[in-house]
Amino acid sequence: MRTDRFLARLEQEPQPPNVPAPVMSRTRLMLLWATLGFYAVIVAAVWSTTWLVDLDWQVMLFRPYKQWPGMHAFLDYFVVLGQRGPTAVLIAAWLGWRCWRQRTLRPLLVMASALLLLNVSVGAAKLGMGREGPHYANVIGSNEMWLTGDIFPSGHTANAVVTWGILAYLATTPRARRTLSVIAAVFALGVGATTVYLGTHWVSDVLLGWAAGLLVLLALPWCEPLIATVERYAFLLRDRLYGVPGQSRGAVPAFDVQQHLPATAGRTSEEPRSRTEPAVTAGSRAGTAPRGVNGGRLRQPGRTHPSCPEHPARPVSSH
Repeated sequence: MRTDRFLARLEQEPQPPNVPAPVMSRTRLMLLWATLGFYAVIVAAVWSTTWLVDLDWQVMLFRPYKQWPGMHAFLDYFVVLGQRGPTAVLIAAWLGWRCWRQRTLRPLLVMASALLLLNVSVGAAKLGMGREGPHYANVIGSNEMWLTGDIFPSGHTANAVVTWGILAYLATTPRARRTLSVIAAVFALGVGATTVYLGTHWVSDVLLGWAAGLLVLLALPWCEPLIATVERYAFLLRDRLYGVPGQSRGAVPAFDVQQHLPATAGRTSEEPRSRTEPAVTAGSRAGTAPRGVNGGRLRQPGRTHPSCPEHPARPVSSH
């Protein structure tokens, strides 16, 4: 890649990209219902203490972190890619730069909506089912539900799906969307498997975490109308506070008087009026003086009005 092309991509774009927001298509809706069904099946399998709970205990008693201790140091850092705090700050910084470059607030608003849905849905499920983790299990073979735990579903796994999946959701080209989808899948699968390796989650926790994060991403198109409304009002508020000219929607343009004046018939240019030509006012006839000036007659120089005090009346002689 040439240096000038790379630097051009770092500059601010003249206008927001004309990329339509994703809509809730039939395919996306079918995937959402399928994922929701998978979510319900996992919860029912753990609740009923089926073979999935047996698998949870077998993997936990196997203790992968003791079988392969050489990977422990690396995976301790890798699992941070699923923690909500560090990943949210990292992704928000990248999306903030995109907001500045593309002159739009949509990337950050989409991320805020996704994290809100994630916290509400996963947090409610964790507190509602109250499942204990492997390190705090009480009875071997039990599902450890309806206790005081908060690990079902896995928050690390669901957060990895959402935070890294947002990058693919906001991609503006098909190639970038495919590439970012692969990266998000690698991080989500890796973080989920790492929590099982470290012994902090059951296998079923991770399965439900993948489903919970995917549900949030599939439901985001329902939030797009609200996101567009919030963005529009945010820009209107900015324009009113800072007085950005020509940006506020609904602003009334200035009225130009010259454009609405009728053209003078028979005159191509403005001709100066002669000083000796008497002015004709409204309501007066041509050739006559305007009303209110000496009864309609022009005063002659040198003659004064008879009633002026400087010229007293001539005395009348007696006969």
